[in-house]
Amino acid sequence: MEGYDVCLLGNFYGFPQFNKKYGEQLPDGTYQIPAKWQAGLSNGANVGEIIGLFINGYVSERFGYRYTVMTCLTLIIAFTAIFFTAQSVVSLEIAEVLCGIPWGVFQTLTITYASEVCPVALRGYLTTYVNFCWGLGQVVGIGVIKSMLDRTDEWSYRIPYALQWMWPVPLLIGVCLAPESPWWLVRKGRIDDAKRSLLRLTSLNRETDFNADETIAMMVHTTALEEKITSGTSYLDCFKGTDRRRTEIICMVWAIQNLSGNSFSGYSTYFLEQAGLAPSKAYDFALGQYGINMGGVFGAWFLMSLGFGRRSLYLYGLCGLCTMLFILGFLGLVPSSHKQEASLATGSIMLVWALCYQLTVGTVCYSLVAELSTRRLQIKTVVLGRNLYNIVGIVCSLLTPYMLNPGAWNWGNFAGFFWAAICFLCIVYTYFRVPEPRGRTFAELDLLFERGVSARKFAQTSVDVFDETVDDSIVNQYRNSISVAHMDKADLSHSERAIH
Repeated sequence: MEGYDVCLLGNFYGFPQFNKKYGEQLPDGTYQIPAKWQAGLSNGANVGEIIGLFINGYVSERFGYRYTVMTCLTLIIAFTAIFFTAQSVVSLEIAEVLCGIPWGVFQTLTITYASEVCPVALRGYLTTYVNFCWGLGQVVGIGVIKSMLDRTDEWSYRIPYALQWMWPVPLLIGVCLAPESPWWLVRKGRIDDAKRSLLRLTSLNRETDFNADETIAMMVHTTALEEKITSGTSYLDCFKGTDRRRTEIICMVWAIQNLSGNSFSGYSTYFLEQAGLAPSKAYDFALGQYGINMGGVFGAWFLMSLGFGRRSLYLYGLCGLCTMLFILGFLGLVPSSHKQEASLATGSIMLVWALCYQLTVGTVCYSLVAELSTRRLQIKTVVLGRNLYNIVGIVCSLLTPYMLNPGAWNWGNFAGFFWAAICFLCIVYTYFRVPEPRGRTFAELDLLFERGVSARKFAQTSVDVFDETVDDSIVNQYRNSISVAHMDKADLSHSERAIH
């Protein structure tokens, strides 16, 4: 849903009917949304997302994941009406800010929930699947816009906005039926509810030796261990002790998504039109790009199944992206007599860039941010990381329209050199700071960070979480609740026999 909603704006900048309604006429007779309003609209959504992210850090931990998501879905239904009825660019700005608030909540809460409801072996796959959903929404969005190119009336852009209403209701029903995170319930001391939630997440066919009590006991032990390591659960605690390093890594992993040249992706249709392609051809390339976004997730799964770690995929992916950004920049040196060939080559490189990005940085990021934070501070740490992503996104949204707009700097392909240099700095940071979490339990990761193990040695260092002493109070609380439950069950069985 969010992938569809967010992709509309960036791709409407290359949509003639949309530009004629909300833009200004240039000397050559064409219409364009002014660069200042392009930046304003994009940043309106980013500002709303920052607000939503900070709200999420408090609300979801207090009221639970399910109720928070259901409330935000209801808000999306209401705010979409502003898009549908907008008569000016100012109305669009208001809609972007308001919709950005629930979008911000979705950006982190979905990843946190996914990481907490699945076993370690599936954690990397389920968290990266979030990126597939983004790609699916973007493909639907591009397909809808492309189908409207032949229309010349206001419905050519109102219909895509109206279709935003098709997502929230079925999602609302699905979330209503979903179980709450057992990790959140354990943190709230609701051990019995956590066990019931865990049993809803497991198969009734007992082909494995799964034991719900043992799994809950491990959650309790991990929570107690994190209480020993982490003094509190406020935003300030994210910058204390060992959590400072984890917060820094998660923030940078998110930010690198934008710093590696991803701003080209959001403006791909507009960028290709400025490079010389016709609107229909530009949307064809964009549709292929978003299709690659989906396929890249499965490719990343395949690479992970072969034994490639998250760190390796992230690092080598950045190297590939940096190389292609330099190629993109050099294509700007092609003489104007071969502009058509250069524009096709630019589109092709962008497709290869998109494939490399989704096989590595774009997909693996979701796994890294879900795995590298503590359970107690995960929501707030991921919120801080995503907010840095949005702040960097605001800077990119300010720069990119001016780089590409023919009425501003008009850099065209030369913008590739700028982002290639930034991407190289990201490679250096990743090599020295980003660790490998593959195959580690949350408790093992806690100990590796507590002991200050170098990022390059995470994969080779062995730890035993049960060698650590923890506060017995929360563990004893769990044991007492188990004992009471067993006594109640025994009393019930005795009563039933007495009745018979």
